[in-house]
Amino acid sequence: MSDKQLSIRQKALKVNLARRFYGTFAEIGAGQEVARQFFQAGGASGSIAKTISAYDMIFSDHIYGKESGGRYVCETRLEKMLAKEYDLLTERLSDVKGKDHQFFVFANTVAALNFQRTNEAHGWLGVRFQQTPGAAFNDVVIHVRMLDPQNILQQDALGIIGVNLTYGALCLNQAPEQMVRELMDHLDSGRIEINFVRVSGPAFKDVDNRLLNLQLVKDGYTPAVMFNEQGEVVLPADYLYKKDVLLVRGSYRPPTLVSMDMIKTGQTGFAQATKIPASEVLTVAEITISTLQEDGEEIANEDFLARVELLCALGQKVLISNFAQYYRLTQYLEKFRARHVGLVLGVYNFKQIFDDEYTNVTGGRMGAMGQLFAPNVHVFVYPYMSQDKKEFLKMENLTVKSELQHLYEHVKASGKLHDIKDFKEEWLHIYSRKVLNMIIGNEEGWEKLVPESVAKTINEKCLFGHPCFLKNKPKK
Repeated sequence: MSDKQLSIRQKALKVNLARRFYGTFAEIGAGQEVARQFFQAGGASGSIAKTISAYDMIFSDHIYGKESGGRYVCETRLEKMLAKEYDLLTERLSDVKGKDHQFFVFANTVAALNFQRTNEAHGWLGVRFQQTPGAAFNDVVIHVRMLDPQNILQQDALGIIGVNLTYGALCLNQAPEQMVRELMDHLDSGRIEINFVRVSGPAFKDVDNRLLNLQLVKDGYTPAVMFNEQGEVVLPADYLYKKDVLLVRGSYRPPTLVSMDMIKTGQTGFAQATKIPASEVLTVAEITISTLQEDGEEIANEDFLARVELLCALGQKVLISNFAQYYRLTQYLEKFRARHVGLVLGVYNFKQIFDDEYTNVTGGRMGAMGQLFAPNVHVFVYPYMSQDKKEFLKMENLTVKSELQHLYEHVKASGKLHDIKDFKEEWLHIYSRKVLNMIIGNEEGWEKLVPESVAKTINEKCLFGHPCFLKNKPKK
């Protein structure tokens, strides 16, 4: 029987009967749902050393220590649980079982739906394990949002994904993409959202966490993932919750002087429109999956990593999303209770709002427009100039379909739509695609069309198809 056909019980039983895995299950917040699956599968005496559920906060603090932030459902709490239980396991059993067993700890800290149904149901889950007896430990950590409408259903989903995670870490660690893909076995996106994954340790020394998180978006396990300025995977809620958020959509292939001007002028306009200090604006460069899959081609890992790396080097946070239509982007930010939301769009991308079909949204075009231009949302439009300078397009001279002209006028009158001002007109001739073709063709002059640090990195690392054999060409 192949692994793809294994039921949840069969996965748990396979771990139990392997006679080489031995570990602890530590669960907080939704009962011992994962341990229960392994006990009910049978043969658990061969794999389980201990189960624990420190449900009371005082007990939990005595065992794992207090959290400085006061939150118990957080990554640092999970890390403390994994460290404490793993140290106890190896300390007490290494002499007895350490020579022929791979020790592991499964832990989770979860807030399932409360009795009043007023909370955000989510949790951190992780497995710390040895790949071979006596080896250094490895970690697989995920964050999930539980979407079932009832607590008992959320507990059931938690037990399923916990088995998938444990089985994957222990049995599929040599195939990390498959390990991540099987996390949703016997679940669907209506029950669980996985919006963060991180692996570490010698078993994953050649694995890039950015690519695993991109896979979450590609496979539909989450609509978006986020990276901080250091290029590290972060939880969007930790950065976006109750913030003033400005999203600047682009292809960033590569980031050009125009890309940076859109961010700078958009930030200034957003601060003025909302009357908040520019320093308080959280600016995020956003790339949709559709721009990563241009011409229907599969996303090239090197291309994706290059865009993230260059944007982070410019001090930008990056959001990779599956929101082709802009109203879905503002919908996404609603759950983080953002105080103000700004979107910076090129004028042609803005025109797309009036050209798109909205058959898949309640209320059609009017419903989508209402969600896009919510009371706390501002849209900023960056102008366009053709290479021959014969066409100069911005919001005030943009035309839309005649039957939608009244809707366009209404949006303009709402005060939610703004022309970008103080843009660099001398840069408007710079197009990412043109710069990309210059890089691939090793044409002179492209370095002057991108920020200095971007040119330096592209030349040094041969990004975006730069001909590597010419990277050390003598300077003229």
